[in-house]
Amino acid sequence: MKDKENLVRLNEIAAALNKRWPENQIEPSLDRILALVDALGSPHLTYPTIHIAGTNGKTSTARMIDQLLANLGYRVGRYTSPHLESFTERISIKGEPISDLEMIKTYEDIHLYLDLIDSRQPHPISYFEALTEMAFVAFAEHPVDIAVIEAGMGGQWDATNVISSQVSVMTPIGLDHMEYLGNTVEAIAQTKAGIFKPESNVVLAAQSAQVAKVLLAQVAKVSAQPFRQGVEFSLKNRALAVGGQLLSIQGVYGDYDEIFLPLYGDHQGNNAAVALAAVEVFAGVKLDTELVQDAFSKVSSPGRCEIVYKDPTVIIDAAHNPHGVSAIANTLNTEFDFELVVGVVAVLADKDVAGILKNLATTLDYLVITENGSNRAMNKDELAKIASQYFKAEQVEIIGDMNSAITYAIEKVALYNQVNDGVAAVVITGSVATAGMARSIIKGLARVK
Repeated sequence: MKDKENLVRLNEIAAALNKRWPENQIEPSLDRILALVDALGSPHLTYPTIHIAGTNGKTSTARMIDQLLANLGYRVGRYTSPHLESFTERISIKGEPISDLEMIKTYEDIHLYLDLIDSRQPHPISYFEALTEMAFVAFAEHPVDIAVIEAGMGGQWDATNVISSQVSVMTPIGLDHMEYLGNTVEAIAQTKAGIFKPESNVVLAAQSAQVAKVLLAQVAKVSAQPFRQGVEFSLKNRALAVGGQLLSIQGVYGDYDEIFLPLYGDHQGNNAAVALAAVEVFAGVKLDTELVQDAFSKVSSPGRCEIVYKDPTVIIDAAHNPHGVSAIANTLNTEFDFELVVGVVAVLADKDVAGILKNLATTLDYLVITENGSNRAMNKDELAKIASQYFKAEQVEIIGDMNSAITYAIEKVALYNQVNDGVAAVVITGSVATAGMARSIIKGLARVK
């Protein structure tokens, strides 16, 4: 009965937060979050932090850093966004999402302060700002030894940027959220580089030349110490393995071989190198190789090239911009031996939809267009219109209900496998909202992994 009561209250809290300014909109100021953390006694300064920004790979990298730190014996808090199914996923302690009860207690601790700051600021506290503060408070209350904090949108004006991080991590930067961050990768990089703190350590994933120039200029400006992929550390080698890949990494302080990572894709191998470098820099020493091997073998990243259904294979990926879609397309083309791929795709209207579909066309044989239920979702007919630029009419099916769309795709692929004795798969992608909704739907099906 208590669990039911907690669920009711949790849903009430979710509804209250959803009434706030949405996280896909920002007002470029740290005034609200600074006022909020000050009113609550600055809980974000009671533990060391590693701060992660970038366009793609942030959540996977955060989960890898979390597991490495846990294996080193740290009690780790992790804050990531957006969530797949429940907003409790965003706040993790010791590798697990915060419980419903603890999420409720955390909200009850701060909600009066939210109202107070609302009354004193030109703009009310946003959804993302409120959840960020809840993470800060939860990590202080439970106390953690270190928090791994993923930036939301951008960096300089992101609510997470009130932390004083010992290590900043920049994952690959591409075009996304251009209405707020800028129309060029250079402008976006400048905004994201706002997380670099004076005289701190900065770990940089491999970047395009124009992005690297901007990032390194900001590193120099704040007198930080850079650690660059391809210079101070690198992914030496990767080989496909059953259930993932085998990596060799040149770390900042030593080499690490025979690392099994149960995730697919070259991008995940690079994320692993970045994560390892970040933890090395935080610790200041070479890590024990067996400890590193064990940590990476435990890593998971839900919604990132995640196999959620077998016979036939169904893969979910939360890619939501051309750069991310290019990564999943490359992974499907190079690391799986599918003879036919049916994509179930729903996107948000404020994304580069043409760029997403163009990159999907390199790997999808058929496209099932649907909608994901988000209030930002692109209408299926508008999506179909754009898709006609990259797919032939006979390749496209429009099914607005996602449950029906997924069922149709699975049945189509299952029939292909039966008739042709071949190997075909379903890939569900286009946005985090799509991935989350798909995971919920597939949980109701049999043969879930």
